[in-house]
Amino acid sequence: MFRKAISSCNAPKAIGPYSCAMKLGDFVYISGQLPIDASSGNMPETIEEQTKQSLANIEALLAEMFLEPRHVVKTTIYMSDLSEFSRMNEVYGQFFSEPYPARSCVEVKALPKGAKVEIECFAIDTLALENIQGCCGGNCNDENSCQCDMDSDTCEQCCNH
Repeated sequence: MFRKAISSCNAPKAIGPYSCAMKLGDFVYISGQLPIDASSGNMPETIEEQTKQSLANIEALLAEMFLEPRHVVKTTIYMSDLSEFSRMNEVYGQFFSEPYPARSCVEVKALPKGAKVEIECFAIDTLALENIQGCCGGNCNDENSCQCDMDSDTCEQCCNH
């Protein structure tokens, strides 16, 4: 199927009837990531720690598709207090590199579970276009040389065949 739900054991599970991420062809939509640590279920206290955790959750979901933060083209940040913007922005700026993704940031009255920040993003899977060595160690643009020892769904994500 062209559309596939994505989750990760390294990112919190959805807390409602939605997918953590959805991949449609080369387009990847990552739902708003709360700053919940998947292993402990806890949420850090400060805006800096919460921003770092939300971004770590995004990175974990991207990794499930063999993608990286450089594949993110747009983010939307929801904050419960914009007076903490500069502190959030400092952590955010360390996560992404130039060219930075397009971004919107808005203040909201409240976020689920009392979070201070929630970050969603849109990414493009350009791996097939980049002609890079893939997860299977072969040239993933050449079906005949892909020696994937993974299940067929994972190989399909990596090798695009």
